[in-house]
Amino acid sequence: MAAPAPNQDLARRLQGLNLYLVGMMGTGKSAVGAPLAAALGYHFVDADTVLEQAAGCGIAEIFAQDGEARFRELETAVLGQISGWHSLVVATGGGVVTRPRNWGHLHQGVVVWLDAPPELLLHRLRHDPTPRPLLADPDPAARLEELLQVRRPLYSQADLRILQNGAPPEAVAAEVIAALPAILRQRPAAPEQPVLLCDAGGHLTTSLNLHPEDPAAPRTTG
Repeated sequence: MAAPAPNQDLARRLQGLNLYLVGMMGTGKSAVGAPLAAALGYHFVDADTVLEQAAGCGIAEIFAQDGEARFRELETAVLGQISGWHSLVVATGGGVVTRPRNWGHLHQGVVVWLDAPPELLLHRLRHDPTPRPLLADPDPAARLEELLQVRRPLYSQADLRILQNGAPPEAVAAEVIAALPAILRQRPAAPEQPVLLCDAGGHLTTSLNLHPEDPAAPRTTG
């Protein structure tokens, strides 16, 4: 299937808001994120890839050597850095929703939950060349169901839920694009205030729109 057509009108309405894709491993967040970003004129970022680059090793290795708690700390740090930029489609890790602090970053943008039946998730994971800790469990299906029981209520905090049935990533991306206008109409409008983000040395890095009273707003120039 062809990628979704560019949608400049929707991109303008988003005003640079990041789109965060959440969902279990195997829902195709990275596969959907790339065509979605292209249609909006956004950049695509895989948060797990950024984390691995920062750590200098793979996620499975981090889990094995340092444990899940350390991985979650790194994940939150990476998400915090990513949320300082704008006009991104971000594929997040499956467990990012389990830390309340992460929601402070996610809700700065639009959160899209890519959902899928457990059978489809297991099928995809078993055919994925990427090492998955879940598949090392003696009963992957039971472990997956345990994770879903914990995470479903958390994923449901997303702005939008897309239930997949095995459609190609381009079709899922088109579904997200079709649903976004209604989501944006429900969001409170923020006065447009260009803010210049600076690093510790005072050098300009990027800009985005924030509420003037937002205590988390970055330091501005001038």
